[in-house]
Amino acid sequence: MSHHAWRRWGMPFLAVWLAAPAMMAPAAGAAPAPSAGAVTHSASHTRTAAHVTRRHRRHGRRLPPGGVVWARHAIVLDPATDEVLFDKNSGSAAPCASLTKLMSTMVFLDQKPNLERQVDVTNAEIRGGGHTQLRRGEQVKLGDLLHMSLMCSDNVATRVLARESGIAPDSFTIRMNSRAADLGLAGTSFVEPTGLDERNVSTAADIARLLRAAAANDLVSEITTTRGYEFRSLSARGRVRIHHISNTDRLLYGRYDVRGGKTGFIQESGYCLATWIRTGGRDMIAVVLGAPTKATRFADVVRLVQHTATPTTAPSGL
Repeated sequence: MSHHAWRRWGMPFLAVWLAAPAMMAPAAGAAPAPSAGAVTHSASHTRTAAHVTRRHRRHGRRLPPGGVVWARHAIVLDPATDEVLFDKNSGSAAPCASLTKLMSTMVFLDQKPNLERQVDVTNAEIRGGGHTQLRRGEQVKLGDLLHMSLMCSDNVATRVLARESGIAPDSFTIRMNSRAADLGLAGTSFVEPTGLDERNVSTAADIARLLRAAAANDLVSEITTTRGYEFRSLSARGRVRIHHISNTDRLLYGRYDVRGGKTGFIQESGYCLATWIRTGGRDMIAVVLGAPTKATRFADVVRLVQHTATPTTAPSGL
């Protein structure tokens, strides 16, 4: 056999032959091999245990700290008694995004507007307003704009409502802050009506009380719990436009009896949600501010409701 052939075939064979006795003989102190017919589950059990451990570790990474909420701020409030049922940094002020629209809606409705009145959309409202179905020169009823503002957080619609309130822009914001003071919302401050500005700030506790006040209005409660809405408008050229909008509150499509709510998001605020839920014969207002993802804010609220309904299954707070 040539040197090249020996290296290719002979050496591996020799290594296997030399190792065979050690592989066949039990190590010192090792348990004897099972007798014929004996059954052992050690290997499969080890693999199963490792799989369960990995699965639990993966599941554990998905659970929020304390097992309740990922959001930076959260509260569950009993709207009838004002009792706080859960609290996580609920008194710390943070950007509140489109939850602002609950207050701008209240100030707008205070003016007793004719919701059937048609108004024009202008470039002033569209510029910097973000995504919207509305177009320059379009004629829309105030009631339809109110649905857009509360159901899908349309900033352009909200700006038109504020303009058509008959109140000057600076005065409109002053009235928003005045209403906040009247409601005792000491941690809340607004600089504009949409929530696009991160200087609109509030606390989870304040937002819970704001939702309670806003949803006491039957129209607000009805609109914020409407899943889908369709309306017609006139384009600048007089053509009919058909609009279909959907509510951004996913809890409306679940098993809970939702009596009012509002979503919100800007980069500075994270994902926010305020909702009034009736479950198990009890009303609860749950608010989360600063959730890391769109889906997380809804999952956080569901965990809050479940946690509050069964308080002995988890710590009372974080």
